[in-house]
Amino acid sequence: QVELVESGGGSVPVGGSLRLSCKYSDNYYVMAWFRRAPGKETKGVATIYDLNGRNYLDDAVEGRFTITLDKAERMVYLQMNNLNPEDTAMYFCAANRRAVRLWRAADFEDWGQGTLVIVSS
Repeated sequence: QVELVESGGGSVPVGGSLRLSCKYSDNYYVMAWFRRAPGKETKGVATIYDLNGRNYLDDAVEGRFTITLDKAERMVYLQMNNLNPEDTAMYFCAANRRAVRLWRAADFEDWGQGTLVIVSS
């Protein structure tokens, strides 16, 4: 059974940090973090490719977030620094076995259940 299990969410003050983790159980070509803020659509945050580790960050998080992959442990991480209230959302780990269009949630086959991040001012 394919599983993506996120952890690491929580409530932090403005300027705080969190590290989200996603444990995966299959071999994937690409993995990503998406988020869905209250009343808004799901939006891509960070993407990383298994083959070479090449990664992309959305402009809204560039310079504050980092995505990394530990293939030995089958973990993908999202380090989030200098958080602000606009980062409040449910964060999802997503993965696909083939190439995807960048930030296209519909292209990803497998999804985790999500982990909630709340940033309070």
